[in-house]
Amino acid sequence: MMKHVITACLLSLAALAVQAQATPAGLWKTVDDDTGKEKSLVRISEAGGVYTGKVEKLLDPARQDARCDKCSDERKDQPVLGMTILRNIKQNAGDAALWDGGEILDPNNGKTYKLRVKPVDGGQKLEVRGYIGAPLLGRTQTWTRVE
Repeated sequence: MMKHVITACLLSLAALAVQAQATPAGLWKTVDDDTGKEKSLVRISEAGGVYTGKVEKLLDPARQDARCDKCSDERKDQPVLGMTILRNIKQNAGDAALWDGGEILDPNNGKTYKLRVKPVDGGQKLEVRGYIGAPLLGRTQTWTRVE
């Protein structure tokens, strides 16, 4: 009997560890859709149940001084390095494996899109879907967890 209790406790702890890792929080490597090259590192952090993501590092040495010259909000002409590109993401009330309600900025064209993110592969990858109107009208990138 005691063996079953210990096994159940260990399985519960393992499940909690996987669940803690399966959130969007962390450091993620992004990939350029057109070239397939690694583009940046984005750190997603959580405060009060709301997630935001900032560009922590640009991986192309030629883009270190890149600015968002096509942005139309307060990020206009600001450096992409250090810029908040994900805002106001919250865990979906109906699907605990999904975070949405926020927006993502594409610094290359200055446009913002509605956003849905979903950790996959035990939280080691993040499906990032930017869209206009409905999620069907968008594109998905897969980011890889760095830490």
